[in-house]
Amino acid sequence: MPVIPKIPIGDLIETIVEWATSNLSIIFDALSVIIDFLVSALVSSIMFFHPLVAIIISLILVWFIANKKTAIGTALGLLLAYNLQLWAPSVETFSLVISATLLALLVGIPLGILSARSDVIHQIVMPIMDFMQTMPPFVYLIPAVFFFGVGNVPGLIATIIFAMPPAIRLTGLGIRQVPEELVEAADAFGSTPGQKLVKVQLPVALPTIMAGVNQVIMLSLSMVVISAMIGAGGLGAIVLRGIQRLDVGMGFEGGLAIVITAMILDRITQSITERRKAKI
Repeated sequence: MPVIPKIPIGDLIETIVEWATSNLSIIFDALSVIIDFLVSALVSSIMFFHPLVAIIISLILVWFIANKKTAIGTALGLLLAYNLQLWAPSVETFSLVISATLLALLVGIPLGILSARSDVIHQIVMPIMDFMQTMPPFVYLIPAVFFFGVGNVPGLIATIIFAMPPAIRLTGLGIRQVPEELVEAADAFGSTPGQKLVKVQLPVALPTIMAGVNQVIMLSLSMVVISAMIGAGGLGAIVLRGIQRLDVGMGFEGGLAIVITAMILDRITQSITERRKAKI
């Protein structure tokens, strides 16, 4: 027996989870409906088109948003995924990643702004971010299954929590790094705090914020295979099936499609960031 009694941290966490499951089920059910609708709507809107038509549309959109080189690379990557007969899982993975990214940014960017504008909030938020980033991603799956069951929804919730810290950190960092001269000039012209934020701080900090967006996307993709362990679909399920069957070919093809998705999203966000830097 140890001399010092064990601190019942695990028991405390179990009690909190059980209480939340019993008393906050309405909130969790509402979140499940909203998230499931968002992912299903994205999948349905893309799958409405024939894959070749969707690839052409993607080529045009990426050409407009990013540049010609990225657009051609996107089209070639999507054609390879289609040729490998992984179009539907690729679309589902893309929808999961985009949904997780949007929801993570919806929470992360406002928190980053608050942490940049308040030292107290910054000191509270940063240790929490350290905890979230060092916690093994598998741990997030346990409460997600308790609260939301199995499927895409708990996988997406775990992905959001795991991927959110860079958005908070880099948004706060970008705003804090805005030159003091610009902020003082905005104050001198009588700008309100809201005008100063929207017209000065956020535009100048946008390259740093976009770097956070890029990291959120990459971390979301890194959770694809892990989330498949609790029933999330997409390419992660293909890779997991390959592992379970010891099918090297299936696992490699699924992993290759994930790499293609990662490269496409990474190049698009990098192109947007470079365009923004060129304008500053």
